[in-house]
Amino acid sequence: MRVSSQDVTVVALLADPDAPTEIARRMARMLPDRLAERSGRGRRFDVEVVSEPFTAGTEDLSTLTRRIMDRGGEGNWDVVVALTDLPLHSHGRKLVVGLSHEHGLALLSLPALGGFRLQTRARQAVEEVVLSLAGPQATGPEGPPGGQPLRGPFIGRLAPVHPDQVGEEGIADLRYVVSGPRGYLRVLFGMVRANRPWRLVPGLSKALAAALATGTVATVNSTVWSLATSLSTPRLVIATVGSVALMIGWLIVDANLWHRTDEVSPEARKRAALYNASTVMTLGIGVIVCYAGLVVINLVWALFILNDRLFASLTRTPLHATEYWTLSWFVASVATVGGALGSGLESDEAIRAAAYSKREQERRSVLRDDRGD
Repeated sequence: MRVSSQDVTVVALLADPDAPTEIARRMARMLPDRLAERSGRGRRFDVEVVSEPFTAGTEDLSTLTRRIMDRGGEGNWDVVVALTDLPLHSHGRKLVVGLSHEHGLALLSLPALGGFRLQTRARQAVEEVVLSLAGPQATGPEGPPGGQPLRGPFIGRLAPVHPDQVGEEGIADLRYVVSGPRGYLRVLFGMVRANRPWRLVPGLSKALAAALATGTVATVNSTVWSLATSLSTPRLVIATVGSVALMIGWLIVDANLWHRTDEVSPEARKRAALYNASTVMTLGIGVIVCYAGLVVINLVWALFILNDRLFASLTRTPLHATEYWTLSWFVASVATVGGALGSGLESDEAIRAAAYSKREQERRSVLRDDRGD
């Protein structure tokens, strides 16, 4: 790293590819002005975005920090803030951010910021980190203030973020973590957000094709008409839950998405449970979105194709709005089961690409290779 000038501080946002890079590029447009305004000392900030897979092959904090430090030494920067969408851990707790005032670097784990308002929270966190690392307290004669807290809404009263102990072997001198049930949920929602479950819909094209074909045929089947009109609302709800659960279970089993650990430590088991919970939630959101789309498509198809007289003669029930809705709802459950079978035509790689972020895909690929070895 270079020695900071009196007037300009150069900040590098070292971001993992995919979502972290997108977040870094969006915040880089407004960070210089916001940092200059908050600094209040006439200092100017230049922000550069560097997209590199610095977390490839490891989740170890010491290894990641050394990589960031080595990369910072190659560039002409005053401060390096690394962003990743992998969940990281410090002494059994979920890491939010780790700082090294001595080396002018920080590591920010985006999932620990939660699943909502991620762009705003990430920007606030980066602002606080940069001001802490570039401030006079970071370079004064008294040395790095390892215990000085960050400020701002990023660590406000409603956020379960607090300082954590730093081991003597670590490069970082200050870490913030989340813990407890609220912290667990915060990281879980952040992991689901990083996976971007809405990508599951276009990502499983063959499964969707099978679901649409099943729904199209079922909508014009008189036996399905009779079943739909005879089912009560609780049974329709059970059919919905069952079909969605079947789809999720089939995707997990067929593409081997369930995370297993060979370690016996409680911490490793908790991490495995967290990864599996994020998988189920990611798939659940994606499948529910698909299910809602099937209901709408089936309803439109039924409005177009059904004949009220034929329907009434076969089911002895007039074809009104309630019958259209009930039929579309039931057919969506049937079509979801057909989609689960159709998902077997998808490759495992296609399912993982639809269900996981790029970093999470690479992490799981490394684990599979290690077990294969």
